[in-house]
Amino acid sequence: MSELGALLRKARMENGLTLDDIQEITKIRKRYLEALESGDYSVLPGSFYVRAFVKNYSEAVGLDADEVLRLYQHEIPAAAISDQTEQSVSRPRPPRRVRSRSSDRLGRAGFNIMMWCFLILIVVVVWVFLINRDDAPAQQADNTPITDKASPAPPTDNAANGGTAASPGATDAQTPTPTPTPTPQTSVVFTEKKGRVDHYDVSPAGTHKVEIKVTGGVNWTEVREGDSSGERLTYKNLTDGTVTSYDLTDSLYINVGRADLVQITVDGITVDDGDEANSKKIQLNVAASSGGDTADTGQSVTPTPTPTPGAGQ
Repeated sequence: MSELGALLRKARMENGLTLDDIQEITKIRKRYLEALESGDYSVLPGSFYVRAFVKNYSEAVGLDADEVLRLYQHEIPAAAISDQTEQSVSRPRPPRRVRSRSSDRLGRAGFNIMMWCFLILIVVVVWVFLINRDDAPAQQADNTPITDKASPAPPTDNAANGGTAASPGATDAQTPTPTPTPTPQTSVVFTEKKGRVDHYDVSPAGTHKVEIKVTGGVNWTEVREGDSSGERLTYKNLTDGTVTSYDLTDSLYINVGRADLVQITVDGITVDDGDEANSKKIQLNVAASSGGDTADTGQSVTPTPTPTPGAGQ
């Protein structure tokens, strides 16, 4: 085993990752990863890929890729320069064609035509603006009402019938106050395990806040929208004390290097990740809405109608 391979394997073991985890992170075949750790570069498809594979492997286990390439450059085979590249470098650049006089004349003629068109467009815009401004006062004069005085409101029937007019304050006092609908509490329920991924249902439907807190050391973290093939939200090592937040509206995929260094919560509720020094994969799915504007009891809340003053007299 080479010194570079021993360094990569040690960093992988310290992060609690297997070769299968590194293969999933870097998308490099497992047999190529084994060749890097053993120092057998002849298995790799070519010397050009060695530096790229070493860089991706180093980033996946939390090492500085540039520093690793600099320290162990004597072990990494240099990429051979192809004959086609040498020919392209040594081949002289062909001289630029000299513009003919006819093309210069056409260019000047096109520029003059464009300038005249621009000036004509400005004149047309100004002319249209002046015509619309002259027509605006005439249209406003036609729409002016004959009188601005509002017609008096008709008298109420209470005074004519001998009744007493109700004061505005009394009407406002009798208006019922709607009972607020209680907010349903968040629940996180384990549903099934597919392969190496634990699936949880989060209810009720809506937007929930997911927090990932790293405690006790550096931890590699991957978060994606939807499932494991969705858009990346986080894909790197998080240091001790780092807290990241995400909005959960549909589904969220979480993959951590060591579950014992991470705490995952949904709206303050801790998700059980096993708390072991191994990688953990979790899929959070928001439950579908049940529909209806009802409270937790399942009954609609309807305000009681208030009798109108003077009704039935």
